[in-house]
Amino acid sequence: MAKKAFIVELSKEFTFEAAHSLPHVPKGHKCARLHGHSFHVEVTVRGPVDRKTGWLMDFAELKEKFKPLEERLDHRFLNEVPGLENSTSENIARWIWERLKREVPQLYSVTVHETCTSKCVYRGE
Repeated sequence: MAKKAFIVELSKEFTFEAAHSLPHVPKGHKCARLHGHSFHVEVTVRGPVDRKTGWLMDFAELKEKFKPLEERLDHRFLNEVPGLENSTSENIARWIWERLKREVPQLYSVTVHETCTSKCVYRGE
């Protein structure tokens, strides 16, 4: 009897350093000023495990697919990146999703941590 395929969620973590300011916050809000973060991004894929390989996808493949995005974000002023003029965690997560989904059809979620205690999870539309 053949083994039944099973579904997993697999995640790879990435980091990048960047500065930004939030142009649409209330007057006097501290985030309107230029500041930076050590952003932590978790990319999660979801799907069936291949019976032959024993995995959903190679972590190295996910790393390779994320690399061009990391290069566009790391050590940048995010407000100057097209599509991130208002670079909230929510918009960064969606921006990553929109570019990564084309390359990684199994994409399930993108989580952006801007601090140790603050994060946003985006699962597409």
